[in-house]
Amino acid sequence: MKMNKDRIIFHIVYPIIYLLAKLPLWFLYGVSNLIYYLIYYIIGYRKKTVRKNLALCFPNKSEKERLEIEKKSFRHFVDIFIEMLKGFGIPQKEIDKRYKYTNPQIFREIEKLNKSVILLGAHYGNWEWLFNINHHTRLQCYGAYRKVKNPYFDRFVKENRGRFGSNFITTKETIPQIVKNYRKGIHSMYGLLSDQTPHISKTHYWAPFFGHIVPIHTGAEMLAQRFDFAVIYMRVKMPKRGFYEITFELLTESPEKTKGYPMTDLYLRKLEKDIQERPELYFWTHKRFKYLGKMPKDNQDVLIKNK
Repeated sequence: MKMNKDRIIFHIVYPIIYLLAKLPLWFLYGVSNLIYYLIYYIIGYRKKTVRKNLALCFPNKSEKERLEIEKKSFRHFVDIFIEMLKGFGIPQKEIDKRYKYTNPQIFREIEKLNKSVILLGAHYGNWEWLFNINHHTRLQCYGAYRKVKNPYFDRFVKENRGRFGSNFITTKETIPQIVKNYRKGIHSMYGLLSDQTPHISKTHYWAPFFGHIVPIHTGAEMLAQRFDFAVIYMRVKMPKRGFYEITFELLTESPEKTKGYPMTDLYLRKLEKDIQERPELYFWTHKRFKYLGKMPKDNQDVLIKNK
């Protein structure tokens, strides 16, 4: 019964997605402006969360300054979903024009080392259009995504995002795929977004983020150590609306197996710097500080010892 319901919903919604994805971005941004006013001024979606996050991260800014960031961030929040929608129908020529890589030659150097790569990103700028990256490297490209509950939409998202040649795997499939490729000697690149909050029961590491101790995802560093992967950070800049420049920074060629998480700390500092430069490009709707003040005593002792 549920499968039939999922199928019916898909066949109703799919034509709408298809038609919207074919519309020009200038028109879709007009729609985005209308949705912004609806979400921000009428619905007030997660306003309290955004304000709390901004107050915690920018205590030295005035309320007026934070309010300006808040409004701009909500505009960008809606734009990302519009751009995600456009991604289902955007042609190769347009995506190459709007989503540029400033130094893709960095992958040539990694390829010479016969290594795989973990590409670390965040919910900052636009990460949705990264699916054309495989045109700039001989590495097999994989993007981890959260599985869509509706199986028809899940298959649609996977196939559509893969039309440029990249592979998309669910978060549960990521480690098995890495192990499989490693054993077969297939050099690959795995795109991971590591800025969200891990569940407190699965947290291995607590660290400062904008001066507040919070649980941190460490999967990227642990995988890099286990399989000797290079790790690259993805910096995103937005010169103007709908146009992005991606610059890659090598964090490490061979991560050392240490007691701490130096590579993860380096990633956090780089992300903080990017957010400081353009705070409105970050997804402040995430409840990044929901476990603030809940760090177990064992972790506190380790944190004090490492200072």
